Amino acid sequence: MTEQGNSAPMALDRADARVKHEAGLGGAVSAFLDRVRSGDLGSLPVVVGLVVIWTVFTSLNPVFVSSSNLVNLLFDCSTVGVIALGIVCVLMVGEIDLSVGSISGFASAMVGTLWVNQGWPVALAIVAALAFGALIGSLYALLFNRLGMPSFVSTLAGLLAVLGMQLYILGSTGSINLPYGSALVDFGQLMVMPKWVSHTLAAIPGLAMLISGLRTFARRRAANLSTPSVAGLILRVAATTIGLELIVAYLNQSRGIPWMFGLFVGLVVAMNYALTRTKWGRSMTAVGGNREAARRAGIKVRAIYLSAFALCSLFAALGGVLAAARLASASQQAGTGDVNLNAIAAAVIGGTSLFGGRGSAYSALLGIIVIQSIASGLTLLDLSSSLRYMITGAVLAIAVIVDSLARRSRASHGRA
Repeated sequence: MTEQGNSAPMALDRADARVKHEAGLGGAVSAFLDRVRSGDLGSLPVVVGLVVIWTVFTSLNPVFVSSSNLVNLLFDCSTVGVIALGIVCVLMVGEIDLSVGSISGFASAMVGTLWVNQGWPVALAIVAALAFGALIGSLYALLFNRLGMPSFVSTLAGLLAVLGMQLYILGSTGSINLPYGSALVDFGQLMVMPKWVSHTLAAIPGLAMLISGLRTFARRRAANLSTPSVAGLILRVAATTIGLELIVAYLNQSRGIPWMFGLFVGLVVAMNYALTRTKWGRSMTAVGGNREAARRAGIKVRAIYLSAFALCSLFAALGGVLAAARLASASQQAGTGDVNLNAIAAAVIGGTSLFGGRGSAYSALLGIIVIQSIASGLTLLDLSSSLRYMITGAVLAIAVIVDSLARRSRASHGRA
């Protein structure tokens, strides 16, 4: 009884000591190094990779970091980035979707056919395309949940079937031009945020950090626990806000921040909240980590798989609509080529595990910036696209290796 009675206070004392340690001057750095040693790398590898990529391309061609080139990069990130956000959902539950490229291509063809050829209102055509995407994802979930068909097989079959549907509805012409000057095309090619809007949005992350940190401070003080340093919190908030404001000011020297990229970032933030702060998000992580344990814990595993596949296809369809707006056309080439591979690679490079149970919505954002940075840099250097494929493949391989090593480190750290 004596040992049991002392164990709880000892645990509390250790937790309290840890908070005091992290509140010190070097506490944040020490805590970060502890997480790295335990295998919790977070976004560190991709951030380091971005620094290396940008440094190399800037040294070879300073135009790479010009504000006009970076604005174009943000436009290009948005389309495949939205598709990669859906890939994050299925990877979180340990599955895969190989048909996202075909679904995006069919969605763009569907919008062009219904809007231009059939005379539907553009908003209704977009809704129909998104509904089709969600329906296809639900079909994959049905095959997986009821028949046990592996997602690799069902989505590979879907890739071929949806591609055939895309070719069929486009007909012999093979492409449909969207009206220039329409709101959809302007959104994909021209529309940027007013300067005051972009600067206001850049201040929101710092404000959110401040509010969240002060709430944590108040709760710990009310519970008579050690509180983290308020000065450290203010320093982090100031660094984040100043950094984002400087980036926005630099981009505003050119056209400014695209509304399409703003939509992408908004979806990333919303999905990050859903994955980290809701019961559904915790269930996604649990199912990806151990399906049987999640089922025994009372989680509706089938419903989680349904939501993951439906969201993945829905985001793929939305990415196709944005791609049609960006190109002002829907064609047989939409969604083909490297769209599939880039979307999957972006999620994995950004830090989402191929093994399920670990990932973040921000993986799609970071990963697609890496891929588009490589593409933009090689284009400015007038080098062959073959190099882009090889470099992207190498970066993807490195990301998977890092993920595997991190899993081993976490496993050994847990046993210790």
